[in-house]
Amino acid sequence: MDRECSQLLPSVCAVLGDSRQLVADDTFLEKFLDWFKTLTETESSLLLLRENPCLTELITCVLKLKDPSSSTLSFILRLTGIFAASESCFQYLQQRELLISLFGEVGPLSSALWEEASVRSGWVQGVHSMVQHQSALHFLYNCGAIDVIFTLQGDPSLFVASAANQLLVHMLTFSLQSFQTKPVNIKDCDWPICAQKLIVHIEESLKSNSASRIKQSLKLLTSVFGCCHDLWTEVLWSRLSEPIVYLLEEEPVHTGHLLVDLFLSMARSPVFSCPECSLWRSVTCALEHLNPAQVGRLAVGVLKLQECPQAVRIQALSVVLQPMDCVLKAASQPLEYPGLLNKSVNDSATVETLLSCRSSCASFLCQTLAHLEELQYLTCLPVDLPHIPLLQSVVTILQFCIGLATPASCLGNKISRILIGCFRVQRSALDSLGALSHWESHSVFMGSVFDILLAYLKSPDTSPTVLKKSFQATLKWLVSLSEAPSSKDHWQQTEQFLRDLFLVLQKRLCSPYWEVRDSALEFLTLLVKHLREKEGFRQVLFSSEVPKLTEDLLEDPESYVRASAVTAMGQLSFLTHLISKKPGLENGNVKEKSIVAQLKEILSTDSEGFPRRAVIRVFIDWLREGHPDVLKDTEQFVSSMLQAVNSDLDWEVKAGGLELAEVFSAQTLGRLGLAACPYAAVLSSATRSTHLSESLQIFCRVKLFEFLFGALCDCDRPVAQKACDILIALKAELRDESSLKEGTSAGLSTEARGIAWLEETLRRWSSCAKPCPRGDADEAGSQDPDGVLLVLRTVDLEGLHRSLNRSSDHIEKSPQSLLQDILATVGTLEENEADCY
Repeated sequence: MDRECSQLLPSVCAVLGDSRQLVADDTFLEKFLDWFKTLTETESSLLLLRENPCLTELITCVLKLKDPSSSTLSFILRLTGIFAASESCFQYLQQRELLISLFGEVGPLSSALWEEASVRSGWVQGVHSMVQHQSALHFLYNCGAIDVIFTLQGDPSLFVASAANQLLVHMLTFSLQSFQTKPVNIKDCDWPICAQKLIVHIEESLKSNSASRIKQSLKLLTSVFGCCHDLWTEVLWSRLSEPIVYLLEEEPVHTGHLLVDLFLSMARSPVFSCPECSLWRSVTCALEHLNPAQVGRLAVGVLKLQECPQAVRIQALSVVLQPMDCVLKAASQPLEYPGLLNKSVNDSATVETLLSCRSSCASFLCQTLAHLEELQYLTCLPVDLPHIPLLQSVVTILQFCIGLATPASCLGNKISRILIGCFRVQRSALDSLGALSHWESHSVFMGSVFDILLAYLKSPDTSPTVLKKSFQATLKWLVSLSEAPSSKDHWQQTEQFLRDLFLVLQKRLCSPYWEVRDSALEFLTLLVKHLREKEGFRQVLFSSEVPKLTEDLLEDPESYVRASAVTAMGQLSFLTHLISKKPGLENGNVKEKSIVAQLKEILSTDSEGFPRRAVIRVFIDWLREGHPDVLKDTEQFVSSMLQAVNSDLDWEVKAGGLELAEVFSAQTLGRLGLAACPYAAVLSSATRSTHLSESLQIFCRVKLFEFLFGALCDCDRPVAQKACDILIALKAELRDESSLKEGTSAGLSTEARGIAWLEETLRRWSSCAKPCPRGDADEAGSQDPDGVLLVLRTVDLEGLHRSLNRSSDHIEKSPQSLLQDILATVGTLEENEADCY
């Protein structure tokens, strides 16, 4: 602790120990604790107490107060725990009987303040901090604190109950980790006395008739097996497995979700990875006995594990597929499609009951569909998924939701009535349908997929969120089919689907709802991005009205839609040069120029930020990908963009302009062989100097440095940071230029300058001022390569970089400032209690 803080600390402790003094803000106490945590990690806790006796006096003083505030008492409990984490400091505090007064029965436990959740929370946190050595465990055992922690497991405050549970986990794992000098066995006498007490409590709770005690113990065990993978956990399981398996055999099982958490926690531990481990018998029992709505999560978790026995994984897969099998059988389907399962793990009547009940059907199907979507990307499945029946079952669910399925049973009739118009299930089923697209599909069922997607895209009853999901699933299927080796075999079917799709898209682009127009534009953008190299796709697209409608939406009244239209037109513009030779498109180049002009006009005149940001993102993509219009005159294009962005008040637009500048500078240096590339040919000194001079002239012609230096002076920190990063990188690339070398060039001053000098220089550049006489750094008044290099060398970029990366409160975050703030705010609470309204 530094001298200034040591001088302030006694006054702060005096304030905290005086019940008449009020600290206006409890966050000060939190920061105070954080400071001491940091101090005790780097300094001796005992030395801190001895050198600052006011801390011990503060603890003693608060204990003597008749009516301390709950926040102060909670603070003292936590502070004492932080110091007691050191065994020497623990002994020091115990000798003064401070620990027993705070954490024993005679302390806050017996006071009226114990009713305050903040005090109970402070007590638990203080104990947790303290338990870092065996002396603390023995103290807690002897003073009866462990029984208090057992009680706090069921505290009405969820924060306190959770903290108590985590404390017991810590105590059990710490006591056994510290004890492991020899192999642990199941006999009680071989376990530390504290661990024995905890395990006996868990065992008794699991065997009790109290549902709350059982739940607390299962949560405790889940945390233990999740955080500790030592060998003693296997011994612990062998002792507790019997009462846990008994819970599985109850009718009904009341703790299903907690048992699932426990088994998943154990299954992920390397201790239980052996296929012969008794855990897997319990998992098998759980898969058979637990409610299908609860056990799905366990089944999916088991399927992710490579170490899981094959028989268990097959059983788990059957659990996940069974609801889909029931749905498939509930609708009339062609006989050539097989079912999903040969036999069921669970009683199908239970699954059918869940599906036929309005309160459970939708949530059960959403959960099952989410699990199936997760399984699509697993590589360790025990058997191949039956993709065609699975795909058919997902399509069947989607058909049920819009009344297209034909029920084949009483269950089918019930499912149909429940699912009709159910948005939740529609969204989940469309997600699963999209996930199934990456599997090689048989053309025999592709038509059904296209039909159901078109049905959702066409339906006026499709909600905007479901429509968005429909677009996403459609995109996945089209992209997947285009990348498949057999794509040419399916092209005729795909082409007809695209024609129907663009007819639907035309209607959606004219929707009165802006969300629908926006979703349609987003879908079109991604579709063009992924399929623009496909000749057949381009033909179908430009034979529709979609491009014209998209261009019209550049003037949409809603700014979100205008932004999406800008992005879509940015992608569509790449196709124009590919189709310009086609009949009827002779004026394509003229139209393309009008699109560029429209985008520039939006960047300069649109009153909303979203469209302008979209324009600059489009222009960045054009520059990166070599758009034909950019390649005609790259310098003129970049110069006009930087000029437009420079006057924009939206910091995100300016940040986009900086990215454009960064891409342009990297391309220019790379084209001249100056970019830092390990594979580039090494240039001679003369050639490099010539190329550096050429690149500087290009940068000056587009006024790149004027834009970057202006952004460096910007009041928005992200803009200034980005500009500083780019300038530092350019300075490093141009380091071989003679004016940037160390020392003074032509007698010019090398004194580092700051933002004020730079702003003055930029004003001169803007007013085209003549350069001042040589001999002063004001030579930078000239906006030629020499003047730019002089500014680049003179401005302290590294210092600005450090300054910009500092947080705005770096001065006020010191411990000394914290102590001063506590003293400054004392007593102001009463003055400010008047209602300002």
